[in-house]
Amino acid sequence: MSTPVQMTEPAPPPVSHPGAWRVSWHGLRTVARLELRQRVRSTRWIVALVVWFVVVGGITLLATGALSAIGGGVVREQRGPLLWAIVAYLVLGLGLVVTPTLTSTAINGDRNAGTLAILQVTLLSPAEIVLGKLAAAWLAAMAFLVASLPFFVLALALGGTPVVSAFAVVALIALLLAAVCGIGIGLSAFTARVAGSTVATFASVVGLAVISPILFGVTFPSIQDQADVRVFRSTSSFRGPTSADDCRWTSETRTVWHTERTWWLLAINPFVVLADGSATPADLTSVSPFASLRESVRGARSGASLATNECWGWETGTRFDPPEPVPDPSAAPIWPWGLGANLLLGAGGVWTAVRRLSIPQGGLPKGVRVA
Repeated sequence: MSTPVQMTEPAPPPVSHPGAWRVSWHGLRTVARLELRQRVRSTRWIVALVVWFVVVGGITLLATGALSAIGGGVVREQRGPLLWAIVAYLVLGLGLVVTPTLTSTAINGDRNAGTLAILQVTLLSPAEIVLGKLAAAWLAAMAFLVASLPFFVLALALGGTPVVSAFAVVALIALLLAAVCGIGIGLSAFTARVAGSTVATFASVVGLAVISPILFGVTFPSIQDQADVRVFRSTSSFRGPTSADDCRWTSETRTVWHTERTWWLLAINPFVVLADGSATPADLTSVSPFASLRESVRGARSGASLATNECWGWETGTRFDPPEPVPDPSAAPIWPWGLGANLLLGAGGVWTAVRRLSIPQGGLPKGVRVA
């Protein structure tokens, strides 16, 4: 009697987990939609958006009224550029304060709540999880920027600011906020505690926006030096020059500061990046805070000048140029370096978050669950 043959179904193929850096549009959109739905359902985010609009609008209207109340022809020419700089710096400053709260708890907050494991056991890759959370946080930050657009239009309507500057300023603010989002998500994955990642993210923003110019100032004693400087000035001590023929080149030993060694401390500052990359014409230097700050920072990059023109007419108040022109400071823009440094920090945060979400994990802080 033959033994019946038992038919067995073939085992299903094993499900392979995607690589850590695999990114698909479907996975990215899925994580971003989940994050955005949670933010939209939260009343705190709506309240924050309303408060943002009221604060930016109130300060803009107060500044507009104050500038309108000041008389004088020169001030009227400065109203548009001044209000434009006020609104741009206000939006960037508030954005640097609000944006860290959007990503500084993106990873460790979900890990502590136990919801991160739900995403990690799916076919979503660590890169899709991180980039989806990053995209959602950046879109939330863009909602605050969009709420500020009416006040940008008001400042632009006062005149004195080119339209190309409006696009440049808005684009730079958006990119700088994206960099902060990347820094925050990296620290949220690297730090086990929510409070620690929040403090670290704010400290990073303060370091870029506040500490960097302070360090540039305190380094002045270490970069000063004595050097021979060629000075084009009047040789008469009784009357001022009436033409360039009344001045001569002389050599003097003066104190100079080699700011070409420390200019990068200013270049990484988000406010300097915004001013230097605002596409403000050079002929607006006397009326635009953006243009004047740009010229100062680019002069710091050029460093100590070993030739200067001091041939000023006392009666006419004009400066007479020497036959041999004095070299002008470098006009090369520095905002690409500063923006690149900020984006590099943001990219480093994204890389850190992807590595920390990769499984298997070599080591975890004490008291922290695997997922």
